[in-house]
Amino acid sequence: MTDVLFILAGFALLTFAADRLVVAAARLAAKFGLSTVLIGAVVVGLGTSLPEMLVSGVAAARPGGLDFALGNIVGSNVANLALVLGVSAWISPIARQPRTITREGGLMLVASLLLTGLAFNNTLNRAEGFILAFGLVGALTLIVHWSRTGAVADLELEVSELTDTGDIDTRREALMAVLSLSLTLLGADLLVRGARAVAETIGISDAVISLTLVAIGTSLPELATAVAAARRNENDLVLGNVLGSNIFNALGVGGVAAIIGNSATQESFQRPLLTMIAVTLLTGALALTTKSLGRREGLILLVSYPLILLSI
Repeated sequence: MTDVLFILAGFALLTFAADRLVVAAARLAAKFGLSTVLIGAVVVGLGTSLPEMLVSGVAAARPGGLDFALGNIVGSNVANLALVLGVSAWISPIARQPRTITREGGLMLVASLLLTGLAFNNTLNRAEGFILAFGLVGALTLIVHWSRTGAVADLELEVSELTDTGDIDTRREALMAVLSLSLTLLGADLLVRGARAVAETIGISDAVISLTLVAIGTSLPELATAVAAARRNENDLVLGNVLGSNIFNALGVGGVAAIIGNSATQESFQRPLLTMIAVTLLTGALALTTKSLGRREGLILLVSYPLILLSI
């Protein structure tokens, strides 16, 4: 029961504190004169992957924790595509966005393939972690460039919701950022500790629980964003946020896990990694071959999600 409470407390802290950290960071960035493009593409984009990054980093730092970290990355990417996009499309159709799908979608596929290629031998070492980290730098450069040449209105809308609060108190927001980061780290630690203990108690591997329960939990910020956006009929932003989150997960979170963990996994991740690529291609096919991701496509994604979990 204590371990379950740790998991619930970890989820709660991650969901609340990570969201508040993104708001504080965006307001501070706006206060110091950073452009809307940089805030939207980097601060907000990275913020949606913060729970995965902290959970995977905390897990990788523990003995044998690379399984947990890699499972969280793969499981979160699958959950973002099948669960988050599925729920959003079911609530309100997501208009077809060919430019976003081909650019950010293609970049997400490349990032996922790079992670798969490096981790396919069930090892992620420090050198491979730096390869992923450099890949993230390249991806961010492209995202910022693309954001400067198009889709700036969407970024301005998203960022204005975070920063348009009148005069920003720098000290208060800085204190809130530090406090939120501390609470997010605490939430990640509680979640990892509780989830690994539950896995050991019921006799399942770290990989299985991180691919399922933990992955869904760390995808809660994206899911909450999708539901909120759909209710405001602004869920066109959801597609870009999900694609950006998956890019950060594969390159940024994968890089952190590899650099900290620097070891081999205890379980084979070949099937989960290939499943992640398959789900990526399925989502891309649905997005490119239909006028919009509507209820039918959302239902396909939602129905496929439990089947995907059973297959991995």
